[in-house]
Amino acid sequence: MKRNHFLFYILSGTLLFSSCKKNYLDIVPTDRVSNTAILADSSLFEDYVINRYLGVKLQDKEAEGTPPGFGRGFEYSMWSSVTDESIYNNDDNTWLIQRGQLAPENLGMAGTIWGRSYRSIRECNYGLVNITSVNMSSVHKTWLTGELRFIRAFRYQDLIRNYGGVVLMGDKVLDLADNLTDASLFTRASIKDCIDYVVSQLDSAVSELPAANDATLWVLGRATKGAALALKSRLLLYAASPLYNTGTWAAAAAAAQAVIDLNQYSLEPDYGSLFRNSASNEIIFERLYAIGARHVCMEIANGPNGYGGWAGNTPLQNFVDAYETSNGKDINDAGSGYNEQNPYVNRDPRLAATVLYNNAPYRGSTVQIYTPNGKDSKDGPSNWNTTKTGYYLRKFMDDDNPIDNPWNVAGLQPWIYFRLAEIYLNYAEAQNEAVGPDASVYTPAPDTAKGRYAGPGGRAFPVGHAAGHPKRTTGRAGF
Repeated sequence: MKRNHFLFYILSGTLLFSSCKKNYLDIVPTDRVSNTAILADSSLFEDYVINRYLGVKLQDKEAEGTPPGFGRGFEYSMWSSVTDESIYNNDDNTWLIQRGQLAPENLGMAGTIWGRSYRSIRECNYGLVNITSVNMSSVHKTWLTGELRFIRAFRYQDLIRNYGGVVLMGDKVLDLADNLTDASLFTRASIKDCIDYVVSQLDSAVSELPAANDATLWVLGRATKGAALALKSRLLLYAASPLYNTGTWAAAAAAAQAVIDLNQYSLEPDYGSLFRNSASNEIIFERLYAIGARHVCMEIANGPNGYGGWAGNTPLQNFVDAYETSNGKDINDAGSGYNEQNPYVNRDPRLAATVLYNNAPYRGSTVQIYTPNGKDSKDGPSNWNTTKTGYYLRKFMDDDNPIDNPWNVAGLQPWIYFRLAEIYLNYAEAQNEAVGPDASVYTPAPDTAKGRYAGPGGRAFPVGHAAGHPKRTTGRAGF
């Protein structure tokens, strides 16, 4: 009898535990929204699409308060710091790339591109496959479909320009077990096939996206026809370049011309303020920030140590040397007027807007990188944050933002993905390669007296304004 009672208690306890365990597992998670809920609510589905403009944190020091966008944006180390343009003062997984130590098992900061891109592509595919079942107007479905196509195309562009030919997923929404049965996951497409696919998707997106964003509809910062055409312009320029050699210069020129012909954009007169002005009419596509959406405080992350900054992305000498003199000549040209004893005078005005050099004016004082006793050198305060290159970053900085103790102030500077200056340069480069110098690209000589060049189609733009990098090369990677 005692044994029966004992067995009864064991069985009762087992059943009770099993029941509790089952009920526990049946609880609906509160940290995520279910697929069913997303597809049943048009507002939630639109939120799902909007969130595809963001990525996930895949590496340390990414996303201080807000997730990464298409690129790292205003994270600590920028892409220029894995090139010959700058170094990141505190490594941030960049030094091994610049030292030539990149390996398949260690991609450093670049290791996020593959995983984040394919995750986003899968998420876009999910939206594209299921949007037909969402209860919303056909007009709204068309718009969101265009956004998803654009975002997916941008992710592929990031893969192509870093890896060349990659795996094309089409509209597949894969699960974890599919890698055991789907051989296409291991088939690398050619660069031509990849670019052709992405361009076709962008052509579809152009017909689906609005011509411009509307602040009253809360769609600022989202993709437009101009953004899709700008991405197409960039890709076709890569395709025509000697690196890929899979397209034509004429096609690249036509793609850039299509953006210009929208007549939606104009160049910002003040290059220095462009990167602090999210409302600039030069910007085609940008990431916006708000005070409540924390991100890296640019000024402390990159400012000189004498001002309380951490140095961050510090320009290299060859980057500084690439800026021409004010007469448009290389500093090594005998007729440039360059004076190595006074190297920063009579230079392309973008140099002073991009780089803080010794004796440059800054925040009511001057930058003192000299030794001994320069406040922004190793003899100054917080000398572990001293530049290793002799320069500090000026671009993107807003002097109205504090450097010291900035944590309750998130800068409002936009991160610009496309702007009109790039499109003008795309057109000029491609048109020149396609047919040679012609009147649609530039006047024979700059009108330096008025400080202006003639842009494509006779449009004028300020001398020294056209790009962030001093000299244009296809596939720029830097600031």
